[in-house]
Amino acid sequence: MSPLASVRTAPHAGVLSCRVLDPVNAPVTHAEFAVSDTMGRTVVSGGADPYGSFVTTLPAGEYRLAVSAEGYTPYRATAMVTEDSLASLGDVTLQVARPPELPSPGDWEIEPTHSAIAFTARHIGLARIHGRFNSFAGVVRVAEPVERSAMHVVIDAASIDTNVKMRDDHLRSADFLDVARFPTLEFYSDRFAHRGGNRWAVTGALSLHGVTRTVTLDTEYLGLGNGMEGEMRAACRASTELRRDDFTVSWQTMLARGIAVVGPSIKVDLDVQLVPKR
Repeated sequence: MSPLASVRTAPHAGVLSCRVLDPVNAPVTHAEFAVSDTMGRTVVSGGADPYGSFVTTLPAGEYRLAVSAEGYTPYRATAMVTEDSLASLGDVTLQVARPPELPSPGDWEIEPTHSAIAFTARHIGLARIHGRFNSFAGVVRVAEPVERSAMHVVIDAASIDTNVKMRDDHLRSADFLDVARFPTLEFYSDRFAHRGGNRWAVTGALSLHGVTRTVTLDTEYLGLGNGMEGEMRAACRASTELRRDDFTVSWQTMLARGIAVVGPSIKVDLDVQLVPKR
C-alpha cells in the first residue's frame, strides 16, 4: 500500500518528510526547516513537531532542504519530490556544533562605527516606528571564566533618531526622555549566563528617565574575526523588550487627551562589535 494511501494531495504534488535526531538519537524538537527550489527561492519553512519530524506537501520537482538547530551544525540535502509519492529523507542526525572561540580576558570596548543600538515601537497602535541612538560608548571586561565578566554602556539620550525631526524633538522633550534632566541611558551588568551553544543571557541594571530596572539581554555571540587592519574583533547580537511604564515614560500630555502615542512595550535590538581597549 502506498504510504500516501490515506493522505490526500493536490494534483501534481508529493510529500517530503524528515526526522531530526541528536547524536544520542533523541528528537531535536527545536529544529528549523527551510525548503528552497533550484533557483534558491524559499518554498516553505517551519519547525519540527514534538518528535523532531517535518512533513510538507510540495509540487513535484527537485528541492534543497536545510535543517538548523541551536547548538548543532546545519544539515543540507537535495530531495526529488514526485507526484503522489513520499520523498522521505528518513532520520537525520545533527552533530553538536563547536561553539565559537570566546574573546580573551581583558577590556574590550564597543566600536561605534560597526555597532548599532536600535528600537521599534508601535505608533498609535498602528504602524511601527523604527529608531536608533547615534551616540554611545561601552566597555566589556572579559573575565576568566566569561560568566564573571562585566559591562558598562552609556547612551547619549539626545542622539535618538527616528528620521523625523519633529518627532525626535518630541522624544527628547519632558514628555518622553526628558534629556535636559536625564542626558544619558546607562546599562551595567556583571551577570553573564551561558544558555548553550552561542546563546547567552546578560542581566543587568538599566537606568532610563531617572529609573533603574533589571533587564536581560538575549544575546547571540557571533565569534571572533579580523578587521581591515588586522585588529581582532568580537561580535554579538542582542535583544530585549522594555515596558515604558516601568521607566515612568508615559507621554503625559498625549495620554491626558486619550491618545496612546506609543505602545506599552518597546523592542530593543543591538548589533555590537568589540575591539581590545588600548
